[in-house]
Amino acid sequence: MPSIRAAARAATGDLTVPTDPSASGSRRRAWGLTSLLVALYVVNYADKAVLGIIAQPLADELGLRSSQIGLVGSLFFLTFTIGGFFAGALNRWLTLRWALMVLALCWAVAMLPLIAVAAFGVLIASRLFLGLAEGPSSALLHTAAYSWHPPARRALPGALLAGAASIAKIAVAPVLALITVSLGWRAALLALAIAGALWCVVWLVTWTDGPYIAGGKAASASSTASSTEEPAVPWVRILGSRTFVGGALLVMSVYALVTVVLTWLPSYFEKGLGYSRLESGSMFAFPSLVGLALMLITSITGDRLIARGTTSRRVRVVVPAVGVLISGVLLCTLPSVSTPVVAVLVVSVGYGFASVVFPLLNAAVSEICPPRQTAGTLGVFLAIMAIGGLVAPYATGVIVDAASTPAQGYASAFHILGIVAAVCAVIALVLCDPERDKVLVRGAVRGESEAGR
Repeated sequence: MPSIRAAARAATGDLTVPTDPSASGSRRRAWGLTSLLVALYVVNYADKAVLGIIAQPLADELGLRSSQIGLVGSLFFLTFTIGGFFAGALNRWLTLRWALMVLALCWAVAMLPLIAVAAFGVLIASRLFLGLAEGPSSALLHTAAYSWHPPARRALPGALLAGAASIAKIAVAPVLALITVSLGWRAALLALAIAGALWCVVWLVTWTDGPYIAGGKAASASSTASSTEEPAVPWVRILGSRTFVGGALLVMSVYALVTVVLTWLPSYFEKGLGYSRLESGSMFAFPSLVGLALMLITSITGDRLIARGTTSRRVRVVVPAVGVLISGVLLCTLPSVSTPVVAVLVVSVGYGFASVVFPLLNAAVSEICPPRQTAGTLGVFLAIMAIGGLVAPYATGVIVDAASTPAQGYASAFHILGIVAAVCAVIALVLCDPERDKVLVRGAVRGESEAGR
């Protein structure tokens, strides 16, 4: 009896190698352009993380409470979620080249108003604008990267993109912390605006679309023909599939943890655990070091296992879900930890195990839709993911304000996040199976199309 994996390939015409060997160009070019995308994602995450780095000096200057800083973090993710739904439309209207260019320029501009006028209302408005402009970026960046890599080899480029958050906190956050301590928080925002503008210059002279995603200007004739022959899948089939639903719940719960780390981790280290402001900004990198290492290990190993015949469910669902379960258990112990060094270790390792979910589940979800619907599917998936950021930063601020000590408040918030993530991991283990849903979603539509001819 043929396996589900074989049936999926037969039903959907899965492309694992280009029809024309010359269509993909050199692998060096593919990885060079992937690196350029990673660089943009580093800027993207640095723009997010800078609020956590400047939170305390900004709060001191403007007289803000923890709940107000948390509100700003949550409002960012409100417009971030809304913006994510426009990824597919931007890809159609502007193409990847110009869509990412416009978004990057908007991020740079969003840094400037608060430099000119330091006020709580300006802070909210600038973060709302930044969230709206960053919302579509993740789906478009993944679509651009996937255009240079075949479906069976997308976990590693996906891990590098997801690892941009770690790179931003490992390499950029300490620099921003040093700039903030030495020159003030305005200088940190200005540095990010300049970095975004410089990236746009490099992007304009180097980028071309790859051959593996339909609709790109650089796509080969053979791959374009293949994509147009495959009928579009009704969105309700994709978004209602069990893999999409279970995966969305899991990444939403983990993203809630990510947004709390982005908004509150330096404050937790400084106000809750007693470290200095410069130490707290530099230690921002610790969870990301663990996360980046685990993402690269699981993604490289996963791609090799899939190439050898291991099911996508085992590699791209079971592995990340178990990682999130481990994370949830670790975070649940945080309220009982009284030693600052141990608390830093628990948060770092817990965050690291949870972060493997992003590249693996993004790759899993991209399996179930036709190539030309990748940007739209990932746009909705990542927009739903961002819902986790709507509540978590503000709720953490409220919890900290209400707690007897900042340390107790932050520990309680991480405890709650651990419970939610563990429950969603179990749901994902029950629901998600990319190969099964590829057959059900894409194969059924192809069968209907052929029957109507």
